[in-house]
Amino acid sequence: MSDSNPAPSGVVGTLLSLHNGLFTLVQKLTAGWFIPTAARAIFAGVLLMYFWVSAKTKLGDGIFGWLFPSDGAYVQMFPRAMEAASYDSSQLSIFHWLVAVAGTWAEFILPLLIVIGLFTRLAALGMIGFVIVQSLTDIVGHHADASTIGAWFDKASDALIMDQRAFWIFILLVLVLRGAGPLSVDRFTIERPQHG
Repeated sequence: MSDSNPAPSGVVGTLLSLHNGLFTLVQKLTAGWFIPTAARAIFAGVLLMYFWVSAKTKLGDGIFGWLFPSDGAYVQMFPRAMEAASYDSSQLSIFHWLVAVAGTWAEFILPLLIVIGLFTRLAALGMIGFVIVQSLTDIVGHHADASTIGAWFDKASDALIMDQRAFWIFILLVLVLRGAGPLSVDRFTIERPQHG
């Protein structure tokens, strides 16, 4: 019985065989470590300082700035509520305060966890939620225009929300699905041999 899809022969077959053999070898050499390690390195290089600088703008004054966010934090997170309160954050509810504190802490803690590779999958999942909420706040709360929102399958690749944040979420999904890789606190704590 003959094969219904015979392998190409001649020069094309030889080139295809070399191609497949080379990339199968590359895949074996990088299996399990390269993709999650690269995802964390790219996250650190592109997004760590972005989120930390953003979080710093939300800190209030003095030693208790971690517990009492700046008015700017409320404007960033709740633009419509702040406008309705004449930009006086003292008129907002405890809910607004809790979200502002939790959001500020999340912007510091979750990126750090990803970079050092501790609770990486959970931190990446949290960051995906954070990016989605950030994007919805930009669209609904700050009334982002069509060019800022962008669209997929168009000729432009530089929209801040649809294009850029899709790549952010993809990198984070890699970490959710693959974990942190071997150069991580997760690996040293999870795979440490148990004695006793």
